[in-house]
Amino acid sequence: MSSSPVRWYLKAQMGVLLLPVGLCLFGEAVSRRVVQLMGGQAGEWFWTGALSLICINAGIGLMIDSGMTKGFPGRTPNR
Repeated sequence: MSSSPVRWYLKAQMGVLLLPVGLCLFGEAVSRRVVQLMGGQAGEWFWTGALSLICINAGIGLMIDSGMTKGFPGRTPNR
């Protein structure tokens, strides 16, 4: 784990931002695919879907790696 509060904060925030970006891209890929299946011209859906899965996994990985659920590493919780 990183010992700097700034590095921890940036890693956690990048994870928090990447997850919803990936979910939005996933929704866009699904809607493009549905339009394509219905006979319309919606554009490329495969690469949008692939990028969405990369963003989702990177966001979850960064949040887990930063230990965001436990707070800043080394800080003891108040009881």
